[in-house]
Amino acid sequence: QVQLVESGGGLVQAGGSLRLSCAASGLTFSTYVMGWFRQAPGKEREFVAGISRSGGTRAYADSVKGRFTISRDNAKNTVYLQMNSLKPEDTAVYYCAADKAWVVTRQLHEYDYWGQGTQVTVSS
Repeated sequence: QVQLVESGGGLVQAGGSLRLSCAASGLTFSTYVMGWFRQAPGKEREFVAGISRSGGTRAYADSVKGRFTISRDNAKNTVYLQMNSLKPEDTAVYYCAADKAWVVTRQLHEYDYWGQGTQVTVSS
């Protein structure tokens, strides 16, 4: 049974930082592309960042480029999202997802497994 469990969300002031973690189990972690997505109230879920199996390739949404960093530790079956210079518009539920693929994709429907999400709230 595959499980993806996010943690690290919370309330932070604008300009602050948070580090999200996603612990995976029940799958061979190093054979999955990993992604972070987010969904704000009343909006569609959107791609935030993705990382290839080895970590050598990373992709970011334009809205977070230069502020967020995705990384992974295959020995710990964990993917991270370091979020700096947070803005109120970053407020959303953040989800991690796993895709049995060779390249990073931004398409939600390509991802096979999803976590339950963690809330990030940025106050102004």
